[in-house]
Amino acid sequence: MIWWKKMSTLLLLTGTAALAQQPGAKPVPHHPGGFVEVEGGNLYYEECGSGPQTVLLVHDGILHSAAWDEVWPEFCKSFHVVRYDRRGFGRSPTAKTWYSETDDVLAVLRKVGVKQAVVVGSSHGGELSLNFTLEHPDHVQQLVLVGAVVTGMPYSDYFFDRGNKNSEPMEKKDVQGMLKNWAYDQYLIAPDHPQAKKKLLDLLTASPQDMTHEDWARPTRSAVERLAEIKVPTLILVGDADIADVLIHAGAIEAGIPQSRLMVIHDAGHLMYLEKPDEFTQTVIQFILRNSAW
Repeated sequence: MIWWKKMSTLLLLTGTAALAQQPGAKPVPHHPGGFVEVEGGNLYYEECGSGPQTVLLVHDGILHSAAWDEVWPEFCKSFHVVRYDRRGFGRSPTAKTWYSETDDVLAVLRKVGVKQAVVVGSSHGGELSLNFTLEHPDHVQQLVLVGAVVTGMPYSDYFFDRGNKNSEPMEKKDVQGMLKNWAYDQYLIAPDHPQAKKKLLDLLTASPQDMTHEDWARPTRSAVERLAEIKVPTLILVGDADIADVLIHAGAIEAGIPQSRLMVIHDAGHLMYLEKPDEFTQTVIQFILRNSAW
């Protein structure tokens, strides 16, 4: 595809990014975290970097925005980067009434003064990113979907049984037992990455509300039959050790979005940026630079 072949642009921009990392280069700007007012609440967000391209990181449905810690510094060297905690995650208060997840994304972009961004979404954050792109196509320049699912696609009984089994300790109010089950789930992190599993458990333990809060997100319209409406370059990443349902959703997304490419990452699970941060960072940054018009 034409959008995948802008090699001259890639060489120029990667050269510029490399120069920024040389001794004597200007330090990467880091802005203090803050809150953005949204419908019925507030969202915590952070931003860094001063590149001409803005990248918005949308976390998954298990961890808050600290999930991006391993890749955050490298992204900040090349781009203006924004991440936020969805409601009930990390430092963002739990919702007390119904709200729109896509409206929250728009509020974050407006807060940082950005009209368009590359949106990188993981798992449910990828589902949200798809929904946001369909609702607000003018605000999205590119999409990167990591282990994403799509609204309107079904799930297997095995998928639901696995979730119920992992959450079973909550029947006895054993939060730590539930968190440990999810941290050592065979699909979130590939079996041979014990350090990444420990990292996942540490993040969950530090912010248990990520897995225990109630949610009041309004239901959204099915997206699976509308994927062809998405016209921006889209990279779909999925780990080969992820659960089959996610692999099936990834295939459906690739089939539905005209300008999309599916990449299966070897020896990685659902949260590949915790397992292979260097490979993830390189893959995503190269994709963004290859498809940037500036």
